[in-house]
Amino acid sequence: MNVLVTGGAGYIGSVTTELLLDAGHRVTIFDNLGRGHREAVDPRATFIEGDLCDRDAIFTALHDMRPDAVMHFAAFALVGESMEHPQMYFQNNVVGALNLADAMIAAGTPKIVFSSTCATYGQPDVVPITEQEKQLPQNPYGESKLMFEKMLDWYRQIHGIQPVFLRYFNACGATARYGEDHDPETHLIPLVLRVALGQGPAIKIFGDDYDTPDGTCIRDYIHIVDLAAAHICALEKDVVGSFNLGTGQGHSVLEVIAACRRITGHPIPAEVVARRPGDPARLIASPEKAASVLGWRAQHADIAVIVESAWRWHQEHPQGYHA
Repeated sequence: MNVLVTGGAGYIGSVTTELLLDAGHRVTIFDNLGRGHREAVDPRATFIEGDLCDRDAIFTALHDMRPDAVMHFAAFALVGESMEHPQMYFQNNVVGALNLADAMIAAGTPKIVFSSTCATYGQPDVVPITEQEKQLPQNPYGESKLMFEKMLDWYRQIHGIQPVFLRYFNACGATARYGEDHDPETHLIPLVLRVALGQGPAIKIFGDDYDTPDGTCIRDYIHIVDLAAAHICALEKDVVGSFNLGTGQGHSVLEVIAACRRITGHPIPAEVVARRPGDPARLIASPEKAASVLGWRAQHADIAVIVESAWRWHQEHPQGYHA
């Protein structure tokens, strides 16, 4: 297939592009490089430097390439930042996404696989979280993703677009070529590994008094390769609708730190600090719908395997892509 990948210079987009190309698809990346990295653009892909908020640019890109499908990763994704600058998130994640959807209609592109998020659920009542859980976002980031889900559902009813919403949990790990390099970095595993690399004195644990076995928050960590594989399943199958992506099991903050200590051989000091507002004790996906409809299950659920892949990449790229 001929696929346009927005945000293909970012973490998830770069790995998904790598796997798409390995599977024989043709890929064009559309990315403004604001938060992505030119070094993360697979050289086998065609690259267009452009911004979704530039309506003419995305219309021209789709008109020229006439893709069979779009994979949409281009979004701001920091919860705290969205609480400080909501206008940035609605402009980029909603207005830019609307431009993309309109460009798809104009170009006759029928399918979009949308990188959504578990943040659309907010504080879930039931864990593991199924697709039937009510969506009550607690921040502008989650709200912006949910708004585009709703927009695409109306475009499905009115224009016949085929949208797939992939709501995933904690992406982590790396391939040999592409890994996680954010500024600022907010994800646990790369932050812990930075301490092992001597780039910080200790990892902060935000609260150790949650209602969990060791008192720290539990999250569902999904290997980036599994995540990319799910996107390709969604692309290649005749499906629409929402799918939660995760392993169905969770690891606490202390368990992740312990795995990082084992893999790196570094003591990795830890410091307990105050809770962050709004952090649920547990966020775990139910992957059953993805298994039954997409035929997808995570193949790298062992947290040690995930950490080991990330550690190899960070050792080779101690300063990220700009080393």
